[in-house]
Amino acid sequence: MTFELIVRILADYSVFAVVLIGAYALLLKVPKGSRYQAYTRVLMAGLTAYLLAKFIATLYQPSTMRPFEILGVEAGASFLNNPGFPSDHALFVMAIAWAVWFETKNRLLGLLVFSLVILVGVGRVLALVHTPLDVIGGVAIASLGALWYIQKPGGEKRKTWRKRLSRTTTLS
Repeated sequence: MTFELIVRILADYSVFAVVLIGAYALLLKVPKGSRYQAYTRVLMAGLTAYLLAKFIATLYQPSTMRPFEILGVEAGASFLNNPGFPSDHALFVMAIAWAVWFETKNRLLGLLVFSLVILVGVGRVLALVHTPLDVIGGVAIASLGALWYIQKPGGEKRKTWRKRLSRTTTLS
């Protein structure tokens, strides 16, 4: 296998593996009684990350050219015709990784998808379609979108704070 083929597999085809594993996990490993809430959180986390990425990209773009354009070589992987920050591929696979991690509670599948996220990011940089900053930006923004998973169904968080508040007021 040539280096270019390995890079293309990492940069492009690993995304398909993430999607397939994510679909399997989210369709078959999420408990039946909580699927609606889980899928709602997945949708909101993904939309939040995507909109946040597009907003940040309008405000900040470290370079108008991608690494392969600067070097005057051919791109080693597929890419969208935009400056590249943040990486849409990294954003997409990281959003799926967080969904699998939080919604399935299956640590093995979660770690497998996170490992693939790293491989996709490395592949995107080696293919010269992104800089490390582009990939880190996509991962970070997807992680911000993942804040939706912190919510507890049924307002359990509020009850916890009420209990703590009532304990401190009764002690004083």
